[in-house]
Amino acid sequence: MSEKRYAVAIDGPSGAGKSTLARAAARALGILYVDTGAIYRTVGLYVKQRGVEPANQPAVQALLREIHIEMRYAGDGLQRMLLCGADVTDEIRLPEISVLASQVSAIPAVRDFLLEMQRDMARRQSVIMDGRDIGTVVLPAAEVKIYLTASAQERARRRYLELQQRGTPQDFDQLLREIEERDMRDRNRSVAPLRPAEDAVVLDTTACTFEQSLEKLLGIVRARL
Repeated sequence: MSEKRYAVAIDGPSGAGKSTLARAAARALGILYVDTGAIYRTVGLYVKQRGVEPANQPAVQALLREIHIEMRYAGDGLQRMLLCGADVTDEIRLPEISVLASQVSAIPAVRDFLLEMQRDMARRQSVIMDGRDIGTVVLPAAEVKIYLTASAQERARRRYLELQQRGTPQDFDQLLREIEERDMRDRNRSVAPLRPAEDAVVLDTTACTFEQSLEKLLGIVRARL
């Protein structure tokens, strides 16, 4: 693999396995993994803590002047999210925060606020970055663009198993409804709607195991580089 700095942009709907696969791929490639969804989740958590309705865009925008977000990396490469100095890495993974993240991410001021943070990381080092508009908006010049997807039923099933393992089980039908509703919001929002970049490779993992998905993803990256 070349020593030249490069960026891998992974986009796709909620629950497609972007974070898990991107983290594993980053380890295999020896580059930095950036979970942009965690950043939006952190903003959503702060909005909740301050008692502001995410639909109140002026109020959410006003909060951006006081919020302080940091990303730190543990020895195993795990991205830790700090909100005003407090580690909220686990807290932002609650289902209610996922919904808030989707709502605040549709606010133009929030996206503008976080855009430079994301681009700066890619300027300083090779990264694999996942989200919903990485290849189309955040890193449009990324050397590799992948649109990772799976059926809504399969994404709900994976989420159901994940929450069970964490000890926070949730009803499958509710999870499926939330995923379908989030898909609708993300695809139809006026700012940076969810869609594959024109030059992205679409990778559907509905019928794939994790190992098969990772192998295919790494194959795409290495072929493009």
